Amino acid sequence: MAPKYDMEKMELRKNLRNVWHTDLTHSIQSDTPYCCFALWCGPCASYLLRKRALYNDMSRYICCAGYMPCSGRCGESKCPQFCLATEVFCCFGNSVASTRFLLQDEFQIQTTQCDNCIIGFMFCLSQVACIFSIVACIVGIDELSEASQLLTCLADIVYCTVCACMQTQHKVEMDKRDGKFGPQPMAVPPPQQMSRFDQAAPPSIGYPPQQGYPPSGYPQYPPQGYPPSGYPQHPSQGYPPSGYLQNPPPSAYSQYPPAAYPK
Repeated sequence: MAPKYDMEKMELRKNLRNVWHTDLTHSIQSDTPYCCFALWCGPCASYLLRKRALYNDMSRYICCAGYMPCSGRCGESKCPQFCLATEVFCCFGNSVASTRFLLQDEFQIQTTQCDNCIIGFMFCLSQVACIFSIVACIVGIDELSEASQLLTCLADIVYCTVCACMQTQHKVEMDKRDGKFGPQPMAVPPPQQMSRFDQAAPPSIGYPPQQGYPPSGYPQYPPQGYPPSGYPQHPSQGYPPSGYLQNPPPSAYSQYPPAAYPK
């Protein structure tokens, strides 16, 4: 039942829509220092990445992330740190692949064709080197034995290089998950400046000064030529007009309301 379930998950993983933030060919450019760290200390990088993939909650740890028949049967709940250390040192390849599958299932990430070709070439080269070593041991020819050793060394170099790029790819993806690219959504706002009364305009707070405001063609206030010429603006210029009752005598309101108005 378990192999059939794993094959179904592998088939579903082919139809995922998202892609890795960086592919294997550009992972070394994305984070060169971490790629060097993963190359020279691959098990340490695998341990840290698996722990980070579990959000630093080791109570969720399962051997090989639940993708192997031994998963859940190694006493992980009693000492998950020791079990994870044993996994990354004794089954390094499986630990890297399990972290990869864990991230793919969580973020719905598919593997590109280029990445599949690189990973497939790594496995094929390792298998060919293993076959050459077995044949050299059986036949006992020195030239074939030297060729098998050279091929095994080349396969190991490719294996370590691809695993380092894969772990860098995982690290960059988790950096994206944790919001380490660009400003944080809840970042601390920039310090504000207090405006002074002697300033013509308050200082800009976190915004670049706007040039050319208001834009050309925008009507100014008050518009030019307002009020029109000849319009009285002062009482000395005939405003209000003559005859306008400014201070009516009290008698003007003595009959208010009119007699016919009901009180």
